[in-house]
Amino acid sequence: MSGVNDTKFNSAVFAVFLLTGIPGQEDVHLWISIPFFLMYVISVLGNSVILFIIKTDPSLHEPMYIFLSMLAVTDLGLSISTMPTTLGIFLFNAREISLDACFAQLFFIHSLSYIESSVLLLMALDRFIAISNPLRYTSILTLLRIAKMGLACVLRGVAVVFPLPFLLKRSQYCQANVLSRSYCLNQEVMKMACSDIRVSSIYGFFVTVSTAMLDSLLILLSYIMILKTVLRIASHAECVRALSTCVSHLCAVLLFYTPGIGLSIVQRFGNSSSPLLQSLMGYVYLLVPPMMNPIVYSLKSKHLRVSSSAGSSPGHMRDEKHGPW
Repeated sequence: MSGVNDTKFNSAVFAVFLLTGIPGQEDVHLWISIPFFLMYVISVLGNSVILFIIKTDPSLHEPMYIFLSMLAVTDLGLSISTMPTTLGIFLFNAREISLDACFAQLFFIHSLSYIESSVLLLMALDRFIAISNPLRYTSILTLLRIAKMGLACVLRGVAVVFPLPFLLKRSQYCQANVLSRSYCLNQEVMKMACSDIRVSSIYGFFVTVSTAMLDSLLILLSYIMILKTVLRIASHAECVRALSTCVSHLCAVLLFYTPGIGLSIVQRFGNSSSPLLQSLMGYVYLLVPPMMNPIVYSLKSKHLRVSSSAGSSPGHMRDEKHGPW
């Protein structure tokens, strides 16, 4: 009789999940909130400034900067998706999150992550066209075509993630309900279920393969083609100049995929790794790219720096053959 009562009790209690800040560091969460708050401020302000500069400067209304604005919007969304629960834990120890709120958060986090992966692929395509066919660059990447590609990125990211919350909602959660991070991710929520999760697991693997893994392979292929094109350039100076336009994008790709791969490895072998390592990898995956991307692009692009300080004339935008990236 007591076993039955315990089961009913667990089913009722676990209508919520308990989020975790940094395991073992609960006593200093208030101090830890300071760097986290600064990271969010840098992410939001940095990406907002880039969007403002691109919007207000007509000379920046070109394909490369439109793709950069897409990346900035996605990074803003990722920061805003994790900010309430993360700062809530560190500042107010607000650990509880309802199942519906958790499912909504993981939907936005995963869909925005896959959208960013698609945008990085579009930026690789942009670099390939700019280097391999610079004379037809603007005629190939028209505003209408860019808008269609951006819409396709959003629709794909939303469509592939949309079933996940409903698959998770069908599961029963009667085991330990403590998540190892301050936000919800699909793979970790699945571990909390005490019912059959094979469908959710298979579909989650399919989504990862058809989005992030496919995009990363296509980005790699794009850079192989870029390298082949550059090696045909007779002048060494022109070759170096062409490759230098890809530096910022390569940094953005590494910032996005390296922590993601590391987090996947940690999650797969999570039983043998420390909870602190898993937690830190999760924060690096979602907080560092949105913070660093505006810094990387601002440092590399003199046009963004000039526009942000004193404004630039349209003539300045034609100084670099292959663009500022």
